[in-house]
This record gives sequence, C-alpha cells and structure tokens, in this order.
Amino acid sequence: MLQFAMPWLFLLLPLPWLMRRVLPEYRESRPAVRVPFMDLLRRLTGQQGDQGAPTMRRLRFQWVMLVLVWLAVLTALARPQWLAEPVVSELPMRDMLVALDLSGSMDTQDFVDVSGEMADRLTAAKQVLDNFLSRRDGDRVGLIFFGSAAFVQAPFTGDLDVVRELLGEAQVRMLGPRTVIGDSIGLAIRLFENSAVEDRVLIILTDGNDTGSLLPPVRAAEVAADNGVTIHTIAMGDPEAAGEQALDEETLQEIAKKTGGEFFHASDRAELEQVYEVLDQLNPRKVESRSYRPKDEMFQWPLAFAILLSMLLFAATEFLPLLKRKKTELPS
Repeated sequence: MLQFAMPWLFLLLPLPWLMRRVLPEYRESRPAVRVPFMDLLRRLTGQQGDQGAPTMRRLRFQWVMLVLVWLAVLTALARPQWLAEPVVSELPMRDMLVALDLSGSMDTQDFVDVSGEMADRLTAAKQVLDNFLSRRDGDRVGLIFFGSAAFVQAPFTGDLDVVRELLGEAQVRMLGPRTVIGDSIGLAIRLFENSAVEDRVLIILTDGNDTGSLLPPVRAAEVAADNGVTIHTIAMGDPEAAGEQALDEETLQEIAKKTGGEFFHASDRAELEQVYEVLDQLNPRKVESRSYRPKDEMFQWPLAFAILLSMLLFAATEFLPLLKRKKTELPS
C-alpha cells in the first residue's frame, strides 16, 4: 500500500500560481540607444515598433512540463512510502535459568535412559531436560553447571538449540566432586540482574546437599526472592543416602518456599518426566507479540522524474529559439 509521510506538503501545489499572481514580473535592465530618427525609420520600412519592454512567452508544452516538475518535486518531498505486509514478532516475557548438578554422585546408575537401559543420573537428567527445553520456545533460557564451583555454560538466549547442544556436553565431575547449591543461586542472581523482564525462574536439579558454598543456600534463596526470582527445586535419587551423597530435601524445600517456587522429588525417570510436565504447566509459554509494517522509501522515483523533466525543459528553452531562428533565415 502506498502512503505519504508528509501529505500536507501537497497543500503547496498552487504556490507557484499564487506567486505569479502576487509578485511583479521579472524585469531585466539592458542598455539601449535612443535615436532621434526612429519615426523616419518606421515610415521608410513601413513597420511599427513594439511598445514597452520585450517579453518572453512560453509555449504550452513548457507550461505543462513546469507543472509536472513542480508536482514531482512535491511528491518527492512528501516522502512516498510503500507499506509491506505486517511482520509479527514474538518477544520473550520470561527468563528461565536451569542449574544442573554435575557432582560425583550424579554418576550413580539408578535411572534408565530413553531406551529403557540402565544409565547414570546425569544421562537421564540431560535427556528429560532436553525434552523440556524443546517445549520452551518463546522463553529465553540460560544454563548453569555446578559442582565444586558454579559456572555459566550458556547465558540467556532465545536460541534453545544452542542451549540443548551445550547441555549435551555436560559430564560428571567436570566442575569437581562437590556440590555448591548456594553459590549457583548467587551466580543466577547476578545473571538475572541484567534481565529486563519481570518473570524470572530458576530450576535447580541436584541429587545431593550443599558441601562447600560460600553463600548458604537458604540465605541465597532469600536474596533471590528480594530480586523477584522464583526457584523450583528438583531432588533426584535416593533420599536415604548418607554422607556427602545425602539428599538434603529439607534445604531444597526451604529454598523453594522462600521464593514462592515448588519442590519436587524424582526417584526414577518416570517421576522426573512428570516433574518437568508440572513445570510446563506452572510456567506456560509467555511471549509478547508485536507487529510492524516495513516501509520502503520511494522518493527517489519522483525526484528522478523531476530532474529528467527539468533537463528536457532546459533543452527545449535553449534550443527551440535557435531552431526557429534558423528556419526563418532559410531562403524562400
């Protein structure tokens, strides 16, 4: 669809006519010779001289070209634009961060993989989490790995294929054998500080307890709540385990409670899949749709037309008198 950015400029269309009516005609002073025998020359030649100053008269096609040039210039100044079809874009309204435990206990083989064969906890967690991320189209997702230290594997991005690929590279003990849940929450808070959306969700999956964080997990959860971060905690594995592999469900429940999140426990793959289905329902896809229509500027076409007509008008003004003069000089 064609539109003009400044259509009010077409109100100037009669401006040249008004100026011609109001302003005095252009006069050019030229030197002249007065002779006392002008009357004698008129009698001898039988011709009557013109009265007053000579005036130039334009031909009809010159007036038409002048009008077309003015109209083309106004059209270019009004900035014609071609509106293309509307383009709809969806902007993420939620930032979701996934924190995955890579401590040594995640190597325990008490889960099954997608084919039903026995597999370690990390393999099962990666497969279920990958399926969960495949359904999060519309969210910005980030990925944190934690063991003896917490590390940002993927900052917030809408390219979930990249996040899933980086998730597949996770290995047990790649960040040490210990578990720093509190430090992973603190790292997540720093990431969320650069987030422009209000809906912020952190999902923590672990099979152990905090064994070395500088920031206690519950205190970290309180700070997260003050920053508008909702934390869902997922405990996987045997709750009866002891020692460094003991599953601290009480702390994970307190973390979720402090931030308005939910606590889940998954003792096998089926329960873990159900957990992520519930998280899907608790955090539905949330996007903001915005539409705009691309505009292509088209002022160059009427401007080029005006320049071409001006060149033709100049040529006609300069050369037509010469042609007429040569025609009159030809012998009859």
